[in-house]
Amino acid sequence: MKGMSTMSNTMSTFKRYENKYMMDDRQYAAFFKAIAPYVAADEYPQYTICNLYYDTDTFEIIRQSLDKPVYKEKLRLRSYGTPDGEGKVFFELKKKYKKEVFKRRVSMSVQEFNDYLLHGTMPDVSPQVMREIGFFMSLYHPQPKVYIAYDRVAFKGKDDETLRITFDKNIRYRISDLNLSSGDYGQQIIDPSQHLAEIKVAGAMPLWLSKALDEQHVYPTSFSKYGYCYQNYLAASHRPAAIQAATA
Repeated sequence: MKGMSTMSNTMSTFKRYENKYMMDDRQYAAFFKAIAPYVAADEYPQYTICNLYYDTDTFEIIRQSLDKPVYKEKLRLRSYGTPDGEGKVFFELKKKYKKEVFKRRVSMSVQEFNDYLLHGTMPDVSPQVMREIGFFMSLYHPQPKVYIAYDRVAFKGKDDETLRITFDKNIRYRISDLNLSSGDYGQQIIDPSQHLAEIKVAGAMPLWLSKALDEQHVYPTSFSKYGYCYQNYLAASHRPAAIQAATA
């Protein structure tokens, strides 16, 4: 994944609309056949995405997100494939207002990231983004809590390259060995026959794409990988003490 590690960092902030759709194998095959004339393989068509999600000891950030507020945000460290010491990682603050997604992202080497966390050494990246990330960290004092990885196939629109359609499979997690450099192993969180599609557009969805979704009876879902993982695998054993006492 060395090619992915050299992705440009020129776009440190951006916004778009994102919708997610869960498909089984049959729906995926039919949907892809319908959209094939309109899409092309992305510059990096297949890769593994690795994430460390940062949260409080009581998982306050994801619990707030699951309450479906109008505005929510989360912090994660991301890599494309397993990085070595000089490999690139992306420190990302993701904000969502209603359906509009804003990302504040900077890239740096693993060593630069470690120097920033351990010694406060500021990397040579966007100062504004680092200030926003720094404010978030000072507010929540988050730590890496969950590792989530998945395998992605990516496409872009032939007529509109800002349109991106991705399909994620093999979604897995772990709550120990929370280091991106440790490999992308983990426990599966959804059925292997499921495909999580994400459609990302800067404006209105094209008619051909809406038609393909309608034909397969595929509808938007609020599926969050981190949220699903927390609710199904972590919530029972990591509830705040006050809640545990109240339900005892």
